[in-house]
Amino acid sequence: MDKYTGKALYNGIAIGKILFYKKDNGNIKKSAVDDINGELNRFEKAKEASVRQLKELHKKAVLEVGETGAAIFEVHAMMLQDEDYNESIRNIIIGQGTNAEFAVATTGNNFAKMFAGMDDAYFQARSVDMQDISDRIISNLMGKSFEITLESEPVIIVASEITPSETIRMDKSKVAAFVTHHGSSNSHTAIFARTLGIPALMGVNVKEEWDGKKAVVDGYTGTLFVGPDEDLVRHMKLKQDRDIHDRHLLNEFIGKGTETKRGKKVKLYNNIGSISDIESVILNDAEGIGLFRSEFIYLEKNRFPTEDEQFRVYKKICERMADKKVVIRTLDIGADKKTGYFNLKDEDNPAMGYRAIRICLKEPEIFKVQLRALFRAACYGNLSIMYPMITSTSEMIQIRKLIDEVKGELKKNGAAYSVPEQGIMIETPAAALISDELAEYADFFNIGTNDLTQYILAASYQNEKIDDFYNPHHKAVFRMIQMVINNAHKHGKRVGICGELAGDSSVTKRLVRMGIDELSVAPMMTLKIRKIICEME
Repeated sequence: MDKYTGKALYNGIAIGKILFYKKDNGNIKKSAVDDINGELNRFEKAKEASVRQLKELHKKAVLEVGETGAAIFEVHAMMLQDEDYNESIRNIIIGQGTNAEFAVATTGNNFAKMFAGMDDAYFQARSVDMQDISDRIISNLMGKSFEITLESEPVIIVASEITPSETIRMDKSKVAAFVTHHGSSNSHTAIFARTLGIPALMGVNVKEEWDGKKAVVDGYTGTLFVGPDEDLVRHMKLKQDRDIHDRHLLNEFIGKGTETKRGKKVKLYNNIGSISDIESVILNDAEGIGLFRSEFIYLEKNRFPTEDEQFRVYKKICERMADKKVVIRTLDIGADKKTGYFNLKDEDNPAMGYRAIRICLKEPEIFKVQLRALFRAACYGNLSIMYPMITSTSEMIQIRKLIDEVKGELKKNGAAYSVPEQGIMIETPAAALISDELAEYADFFNIGTNDLTQYILAASYQNEKIDDFYNPHHKAVFRMIQMVINNAHKHGKRVGICGELAGDSSVTKRLVRMGIDELSVAPMMTLKIRKIICEME
């Protein structure tokens, strides 16, 4: 029996035979073409076919993973229309007089590398999406089949990497687990696995020689056992049965408030990044949205979104959530989240560079467009605004000045508006250390533990080489969280956590005892965290 470790993407136990999934990408060779216009037409037709296929995949995905998970195929269709992506392909075909397959492969690789090099985990995960859409166009150019045949019994799919479209094309009744070498906890393949309840591991050094061997996946410990003995299989089967039983018990907490046995109430919200995610918030019975990442409105376009375009998105979110809380984080874009029209330069350390509120205060007209849209949308629901990357009270004074200007502009235009609650994200040590002063400028705090932890420990959470040094349970992190809670409560302000630590069930009780008022977690973690809190004394 051989044992391998990786990162668990979804907890659970799987027992079955390994099927090593190897992509048939072929070797894309560069070849000269005489008919440039004909080659451009080949590309356009392959792209059109890809769009049609993505629409069909979207329909299939809606039935399997709901609107939330299926939305990735709408995003893929939009990515296919991206002006920079298409222009690069056309330029290679025309400029080098080469075949469309080579132009698409080259562009796809370049764009995938660009996303993979970003510091933000969400955009690193988009690297796979970019490769996925490029592979789709190439397959259509080459007339390849998209059929994925699995065996009659559920198997453990082992692969170097699995794309979203490959995942959704597989018959999930025949998939016991996913194990990959590459991937991300933010990838849509990981999201599909969690939505479908399929155990999944990434970061495993997979081997083709495992094909056909019996294996066990322990999604709780992030372990793969190849060639397990009978005692281990028997033990894991018992663990699997208990796991299924426990998941059914979580449904008992739908419709219940989140409070301890002694009456300590904690608001339990969800983190989302698009309107399509709202369905998941509702299905998991969250009490609202604790973090809506508004930068996705900007990143989906090849120009600045207008005030009315943003207003319609924010209004729709508020209306869909009715009277439940909706906290929208203002634009958090930077040199690590590139979109051409912002004209942002490369930076050596983008996590500490020109990003978030720094861009907004340096480019106030961009910021004011978003603020006007948010103030107008606040008339339609329980909306709050949250400002990222704050480090000083002077930044909040500048924001207040801009708010006064925005109110004056809305009044002048006769637009209906409401001033929403103003919150500050505590994600820098500076903000934590002066949180007693910042409390005078905010209605609430929300601690972004991912960034806060990396800044405290000087260890990037995106760098696999220093995983051992990035420790969200470090005592310094908890001391700083406690400081923020104390300072907020001293001024009568509530404080929440919206980073990964909020959904870490191993520290839920500790955070509640520290006095946290709100937790904003991934939708799938809602009921599990509620159960823990409700069972506390």
